[in-house]
Amino acid sequence: MPWPSAPGYAAQMDARPPLLDTLPTFADVLDAAARIRPHARVTPVLRNDALDAMAGARLYFKCENLQRAGAFKFRGACNAVFALDDETAARGVATQSSGNHGAAIALACRLRSIPATVVVPEGAPKVKLDAIAAQGARIVRCAANMRARDAAVAEVVADTGATLIHPFDHPDVIAGQGTAAMELLAAQPALDAVIAPVGGGGLLSGTGLALRALAPRAQVWGAEPEAARDAYDSLASGAPITDRIPDTICDGLRGHLSARTFALVARDADGILLAGEDAIRDALRLAWTQLKLVIEPSSAVALAVVLGDPARFSGKRIGLIISGGNIDAASLPSLLA
Repeated sequence: MPWPSAPGYAAQMDARPPLLDTLPTFADVLDAAARIRPHARVTPVLRNDALDAMAGARLYFKCENLQRAGAFKFRGACNAVFALDDETAARGVATQSSGNHGAAIALACRLRSIPATVVVPEGAPKVKLDAIAAQGARIVRCAANMRARDAAVAEVVADTGATLIHPFDHPDVIAGQGTAAMELLAAQPALDAVIAPVGGGGLLSGTGLALRALAPRAQVWGAEPEAARDAYDSLASGAPITDRIPDTICDGLRGHLSARTFALVARDADGILLAGEDAIRDALRLAWTQLKLVIEPSSAVALAVVLGDPARFSGKRIGLIISGGNIDAASLPSLLA
């Protein structure tokens, strides 16, 4: 999808170097870890004997639902915001997000005492809107399609001179997300595989960077809803698919791979595993009853793909990144029924 035409926005896009020159490396993940250390939490890694027995494997849950702003997104947002030089930062930051990235940007900007504007599509969960507002960011509403979102954020950038920090198509964001897997490996270095949910691909891309450097023999898998399988089909077709409108309870996984995240996922991941909506609901209930964790459906897809493919993971040590816990309490009864 082409970028919209707006002076400030277009200038930022035109200034981008060629794609291969902007793929982050593991050195960038290390820099990110140092940059966010004063601000981000080292989240716990949990285990559960009952889930191990169900999976026939040893499972290690990296609980990013307990991260600041309630999701792994704070890692990338914090790294990107604090990587800005002072003059650039003073003009503020803009982004588009249906929730978790917006709240993470808002918090990171508050910590740096700079303005933040978040373009939010109609229909975003109220709990995520409230989280953005609570951190003091300006919210701009738009229609729930990518054209409207791009146009709205372009207008914000043109009017304010703010720096665009994309939810996943940004080297500093990807590098920051890779710190979650780096921490997981520090706690459990002998993993056979790590599974991360995939929507836009920032988390999976960062996970691949960390695993290929620190545990090159371990597998890297993306977990995706069957009802939003654009990443799976993108890898199969050899190019990013960006024109689908997914229909899944995993609102955080409705994005599509960018050219940058596609390149990283195609290079570093072993593949994408799919889960149906009922399997995701089952995994959500198991997280509630067994792990005693409140997580989003987007997080539950990682457990769902393990339970749905026991032969692949039998007897192995598997790390699962629980990506977030920002769920509207009003939706819990229907999701957990």
